[in-house]
Amino acid sequence: MNKSERVRFIISHLEKLYPKTPVPLNNQNNYELLIAVLLSAQCTDERVNQVTPSLFSKANRPDKMVKLSIDEIYKVIRPCGLAPQKSKAIYNLSEILILQHKGEVPSNFEDLEALPGVGHKTASVIMSQGFGYPAFPIDTHIHRLAQRWGLTNGKSVKQTEHDLKKIFPEKLWNKLHLQIIFYGREYCEARSCFGIECKICKTCYPTRKKPVKTKKA
Repeated sequence: MNKSERVRFIISHLEKLYPKTPVPLNNQNNYELLIAVLLSAQCTDERVNQVTPSLFSKANRPDKMVKLSIDEIYKVIRPCGLAPQKSKAIYNLSEILILQHKGEVPSNFEDLEALPGVGHKTASVIMSQGFGYPAFPIDTHIHRLAQRWGLTNGKSVKQTEHDLKKIFPEKLWNKLHLQIIFYGREYCEARSCFGIECKICKTCYPTRKKPVKTKKA
């Protein structure tokens, strides 16, 4: 099976498994989405969804968030990990949104990535899930599976993003990145499959015998 055949099978199989791709992080607006994605760094989506209702009941807009102290934010988000850094980032980015963006989440990569605590992956999620702009956020699942499926060498997250954008049609990016994440969590986990057990790995590489060593994100 060559690369284009693998790509066609992957798209088809993921569409059968996940015809609908609900956004994993609960949110009611792009500000809530931004905060939730920031909190999800080194934290599970489930934990974030347990924490955000309490936070957003106090502050679901930048103007409300800056009325809280950094310590108050910290106490609410503490279960998410990295709370000292995240609480400062949430407060500071909320100030910047008020001062520079009229309290709105910007809809471009440059302004998003200039916000405290917001890197390229977070910005990509906001652009994709918040604004519907074609983007391909790369998380640990996508980085791992892309290597197991022979779609990238995994040299870096940036390289993986470049390779997947080149391989998959742009119109599929926003849905496909979620489908791959769901598949990675359910069928091709970090501590299982190893490139030789799940349906996609076995179909793409039927003669593969040895576990695939992947580079971490």
